[in-house]
Amino acid sequence: MPIRVAYVDDNLVNRNTFTRKIQNFDDLEIVFIAPNGSTCLENLKELTPEKMPQVLFVDLQMPSMSGIQLIQIAKVLYPSLHFIVLTVFDDDERIFEAIRAGANGYLLKDDNAISLRNAITNSLEQGGAPMSPSIARKALDMLSKASVAPVKTDNSESAIDGLLSEREKEILLHTIKGQSPKQIADALFISIYTVRKHIAHIYEKLHVNSNTQVMNLAYKNKWI
Repeated sequence: MPIRVAYVDDNLVNRNTFTRKIQNFDDLEIVFIAPNGSTCLENLKELTPEKMPQVLFVDLQMPSMSGIQLIQIAKVLYPSLHFIVLTVFDDDERIFEAIRAGANGYLLKDDNAISLRNAITNSLEQGGAPMSPSIARKALDMLSKASVAPVKTDNSESAIDGLLSEREKEILLHTIKGQSPKQIADALFISIYTVRKHIAHIYEKLHVNSNTQVMNLAYKNKWI
């Protein structure tokens, strides 16, 4: 059985380059190529378990939903999925944020096809954390610095930053606390209909189907 992989990147050239690299190997199968995080989550939602990709390659800098936000959401919804960042960025902050979000590996886009293939098997078969050499050096430097002073996380990117409006964030917080739509409506002096409409938009934007999934996202990403 071929190993199933997928890729999300808003750049067409990058998507075509990735496809050519993966097609060099008969034991790899591309399940889908997505142009953005929202489309990626929709594709994942429609797949049966036996058709799900085993490894998802993720670009970091995308409009609307960043790669880090995508990982934060998908890691909770699909815990068996392995995430490998594929990006042009190798700065310390992005490395730390990607790893903290749940990335299993971190490669650069100019890495060759063999590097991609090795990263897939390393992650799946050996439980490794594949990294490009320059990334690995920076990660070691980060660990060395962290032993002296803690890594700052004040500017950490949240899965809800930029995805939800301020009102939606407010309602989400009340929902996480276990309040009913009526209790939220009373607290915010709005109608139950408005609350339910906002909750529907929250579900749609976070690509969840239930309050349980919202709670899992909240605990995983420390929204409460």
